[in-house]
Formats: sequence, C-alpha cells, structure tokens
Amino acid sequence: MHLALLLPLVWSLTGFGESPRYEAELVFPLHDKHNHAPGIVECPNGDLLVSWYRGSGERRSDDVAVFGARRKKGATNWSEAVLWADRPGFPDCNTTMMIDGRGRLWLFWPTIIANSWESCLTNFRVSSDYTAPGAPKWEREGLVLLKPDDFRDDAVKLLDEWLAGLKQPLNEAARKGIDEAKARLGDKLYQRLGWQPRCKPTVLPSGRILLPLYSDTFSISIMAVSDDAGETWYASKPLIGFGNIQPAVLRRDDGTVVAYMRENGPRDRVRVSESKDDGLTWGPVGVSELLNPGSGLDGVRLASGHWLLVYNDTTTGRNSLAVSLSDDEGRTWKWTRHLEKHDSGSYHYPAVIQGRDGTIHAVYSYFVAGGKSMKHAAFNEEWIRMGE
Repeated sequence: MHLALLLPLVWSLTGFGESPRYEAELVFPLHDKHNHAPGIVECPNGDLLVSWYRGSGERRSDDVAVFGARRKKGATNWSEAVLWADRPGFPDCNTTMMIDGRGRLWLFWPTIIANSWESCLTNFRVSSDYTAPGAPKWEREGLVLLKPDDFRDDAVKLLDEWLAGLKQPLNEAARKGIDEAKARLGDKLYQRLGWQPRCKPTVLPSGRILLPLYSDTFSISIMAVSDDAGETWYASKPLIGFGNIQPAVLRRDDGTVVAYMRENGPRDRVRVSESKDDGLTWGPVGVSELLNPGSGLDGVRLASGHWLLVYNDTTTGRNSLAVSLSDDEGRTWKWTRHLEKHDSGSYHYPAVIQGRDGTIHAVYSYFVAGGKSMKHAAFNEEWIRMGE
C-alpha cells in the first residue's frame, strides 16, 4: 500500500492525528441516597448502559438494589433510573457488566446474606433483549459458586513472611486479628463464600472468560473462569497479597495476563500480578509505582494497543481521579490527565470501556456535598496526551 494511503489508517488505529475530545455529564441529578459502584457497556446498536447500586447504605442496608440507565446513541441525556435487580430484604451491591460474543448482556453483582462482606454470593443475569426502554428482559440467572483448591498453607506462609518483615511488633488486638484470619484461611466456608465482583470480565482470544472477584474476608483476589461461554464457572488459584482486591485484567500481546488491584492495606500503591497460563495461576502480588488510597480502579486495552487505567492517584482521599496511558503494555505510564481533581468530594470506583468509534467511556461514583450520582465522561487518547 502507498504510504500516503497507509498513514490515515495508522493514525486511526493509534489515535494520533485526532483532535482532543472530552465531554461529561451526570447520569442522574444528585440524589440523597447512596449510589455507588457502576458498570458500563456499549450495546451493539450504539446505546450505552450503566448499572450501579442504590439504597440507604451498603452491606448493612437491606433496601439496597441494582439500578440501570440508558443513553441512546446520539443522545446527550440519560433515561430515568430503572430497577434491574433486587433480592428483597438483602443488600445488592457492586455491579459490573459485559456483552459476550453472542451479543448477550451479562450483569454481575453480589447479594449480601448476613450484612457482612464475608457473607456475599455473586449473582448473574443474562439478557438477549435489552435494546428497548426499561430494564433488560432477563432470560437466565444464577450464582457464580466457587470451590477453590485449599489455599490455606500458601496463604499462611506468605502471611508469616510478611509478619516477619514488620519493623514493629503487633499489639494484642492485631495479634488476635491475625489468629482469627489464620483460622478462617483453613475453613471451607470462608474459602468458598464472600467472593464478589467489581471490575468487568475479560474475554481471552481462546474464548475463556475471566471474571475478577475478591474477598474482603482475606483481602485477596481470584478469577472465576468459564471455558463454555458462561454456562459453568470454576476458580483459578487465588492472588494472595493480603491487601490486593478488586482486580482489573488486561492481556499483553505475548499472552501474559496482568491484574491491577486496589490496595486495601498499608502500601498506598496499586498492586499487580501476572499470569502466564490464561489466568489459572498467578505469580507473586507485587507493588506498582501508581498511587492508591484504598479505592477501586479499572483498565482497558484500547484498539491502538495502548493500555489505560483510571484510578485515584492519591494516598489519602478520593478527591483526585486520574487517567493514565501506557504505550508499552503497562510497563510504564507516560501520560496522565485528571477526570476530577478537587479539594473535596469523592470521585471513585471507575468503570471504563472503549466504544466501537474509538471513544473512551468512563463512568464513576460522584459524591459531593449536594448528593451522589454517577458521572459519565467521554474522551479520546489525544485528550489524555495533551496533558493539563
């Protein structure tokens, strides 16, 4: 192909040559109840769907349910919030979604059985009819039940190594907590219960689906794996780093699968782990250079091959929400720009995708003095690269 004809194609694939684009709006007006933990998908017809949970609180509030809204292709406003899922009398929390290779919409969320994160069960619903106004017409639903191989010995070994490296001895309360954690690590109930979603599934070239899950019982992560398009699920080996939760999964060209995770402990950095066998086993859970205050993140591999992460780039608070871009599959992050950067408020728990037209869509929980909402931002790579 002649160079003059090839260049426009290269620009379209890399994003170079575009003008910076950014626009944003609230999905619904500021609301007095707790609205949190969104998911987002682009439908085959170009509509956007956003999910989240709403109620008077989180795991301890039995009125919490899953809601959704639609922005039709070409529109600038969102539909009214519509109830999508509710187990009456139980909290229904973190949402995430995907559209599979058959064009079916999947919704995942946990139901909290006993008002504690340790007691959750992850649900799914599937719909082939979700383009009309209102809630999707769900044709199938069920539970993602996992039976991991016993991971007690590996976990206790890592925990003991970490404890041995502490510079100060534990106080009595901390020692008691460690003893309780060790006891739970060997309990089948706690190994199998309490896994919940946060970030979207990743579909590998083989067709394997990796649904990232995490446990607040142990502050570790795991993958629910399906090799039959979601008909059945089984557990990967867990990602054990004691603090690493809510993984977002991306895949390198060499087949390495990388999980970026919220840090729920003292390290103040995004945690990271790699898998060489399509997500079945995972290497050591390390620490990246990216800041994290104990808040959710999400990532996406763009059509250009570049990687994008959305995360809170602080060590305390969630008042700064950054977008970072990598052109070397996550080894370095060369460009960063902020979706939000304020003295107050919380802008957090992002979900991010790229639409078929190249637009990047991020939706996140938006908490300010006047109430709570979901905020949707649409932008391109050039907007990130031009900086602030």
